This record gives sequence, structure tokens and C-alpha cells, in this order.
Amino acid sequence: MPSVERGASSLERIHVVDSHTEGEPTRVVIDGWPLPDGATMAERRDVLRSRFDHLRRGVVREPRGSDAVVGALLTPPVNEGSAAGIVFFNNGTYLGMCGHGLIGVVRTLEHLGRLTVGTHQFDTPVGTVRAELAADGTVTIENVPARLHARDVSVEVPGYGTVTGDVAYGGNWFFITHAHPVAVDVANVRELTRFTQAVQDALDAAGLSRVDGGGAIDHIEISAESEQADCRNFVLCSGGEYDRSPCGTGTSAKLATLHARGELAVGQPWRQEGIAGGVFTGWLAPNDAGEIVPFVRGTAYVTAESTLILDPRDPFRFGIGG
Repeated sequence: MPSVERGASSLERIHVVDSHTEGEPTRVVIDGWPLPDGATMAERRDVLRSRFDHLRRGVVREPRGSDAVVGALLTPPVNEGSAAGIVFFNNGTYLGMCGHGLIGVVRTLEHLGRLTVGTHQFDTPVGTVRAELAADGTVTIENVPARLHARDVSVEVPGYGTVTGDVAYGGNWFFITHAHPVAVDVANVRELTRFTQAVQDALDAAGLSRVDGGGAIDHIEISAESEQADCRNFVLCSGGEYDRSPCGTGTSAKLATLHARGELAVGQPWRQEGIAGGVFTGWLAPNDAGEIVPFVRGTAYVTAESTLILDPRDPFRFGIGG
């Protein structure tokens, strides 16, 4: 596998496969990226951050990508029985897990002939997850355990007043609120983005954006009414861009919150609509440790196979932005 470093004297190529899951793009890196060292996926993620972050920027940021693209680097697994390890990343940072991204990875590997219908196991920085590929192309992910961490947390948001929400975990950390200054509709994404970014900034300023143990609350989720599902959401992701899909980890966090509030029984289906109109179906089941595990079902479609060219003469070969 070729090495891609700053100052390379020849063209370097990274092979990727693009897909979208209910509207949200995933870019899976197939080869051309040096594999990171590490005995765990968390260690490998940290190596990517410290040594290869320029490649993250080059793969998902403009001019080769966009702020909406979520990348997924495939590595050898770290656990016996897993099909692969995955490190997810976006325009701003690295993710613990990514539900829509995992669905995209499964459909990508099916497209490449690397897996078939059935259940497959994957290693991520936050734990081992599973995904079942059905004959009709739908994918059901079995996420890491989810939980409600704190309910009814209030923060003063300049220009908007007091905003109250729940802090919950679904593979990433979320602040989930029902507050929204305009209708949760795709026509209002600019104002919804401004509002959720203001909430994120207020949490940061108030010292409320980290939970015990150091986890960062870096996703803001609005829950609103939906005509075709149980809920419509708008999710601001950690890179400052909104999720076009209903957000797999956000759906997981929402399910855990509903269950903790006595509003969703184990096994009861919950249909969550994303801002673009796609729908995930989720439910909860206990694991052997008595934890609540979310299951989320959705569909992805492969959109392109590409070779990204990183020309050392190109001033933007590692993306636009610091």
C-alpha cells in the first residue's frame, strides 16, 4: 500500500467508494492510505489524528469532498470474528461511531463483493458493532449500548433564550432538545444550523459540553413532530454541518432517552425522519449485561467509485481549511 506523506514527489492516489444513506454521504477509503498502528481501534484513531490528519482533510474536505461527507477508513479487525475495523471521520474531527456510515460501509463491501447477505461484525473506536444485510438491501445495525446521561439540562443561548434538552449517548454524545426557532423543515436548514451552532457554542461557553470521563457533547439534535414518522430531527454534527439522514447514533441516543423517560418500551419500533425526508426504524433490546442496545435499520446506495489524486504541486491537495 503506497505511503502518502507531505512533500511526496509523485502523484498519490486514494481509492474510495461513495454512497449515501437516506441522503447522507459516506466515503469509504478502500486503499492508498497508510494503515495506522494500534492494538485497538481507539489507538488507531489516535494515530490517524496525530500522523495522518492531512489525509482526513484531503479526502473529505473541498475540493475533493464537501462538509457533508463522512469518511470511513477500513483497517484489519482487532477482534476475532470481525469483518473489518473502521475509523469514521468528518470535515472537522473523528467519530466514535457512525450509524449511517456503517450502513454505507456494509453496502459498499457488498458492492465490492467482500460480503454477502447475513450478519457481520465490525470494530470501531467505541466498541464492536454488528450489521445485518438483508436480501432487499436494507441494513440493520446493532449499535453499542446507549444511555440517557442527564435530563432537562438548561443553557442560556444568546439570541434565543433558555434552551433545555437531554444529554444522551448513542456512540457519540448528543444534546437533544425540542426547542426550534423555525419549523424543522429542509427549507429552514440555514436558520436551524445557526440555532444549533449557537446551542453548541453556549454549551461550550458554560462548561457543559463534556460529560464525566471526558466525552465531548459535540452533536446537537432537535426533535420535532413528523407527519410520516414518530419524529423528525435535525442534527448538527461535530464538524458544524447538518446530517441529511436521521442520524444513526442520534437515533440511538433518542431511543435511550425515550426509554429512560418511560415513553418507549423494549422492542417497540420508533420511526425517525431526517431533515431530508429519509427514515430510520429503530428499537431497543437488552444485552447480556443488562444494558440497552439500539438497533437501527436504513438503506444506502452506492453512488461512485473514484480515485482521488493528491498532486504534490496542488496547494489544496490536503483540503481547504486548517
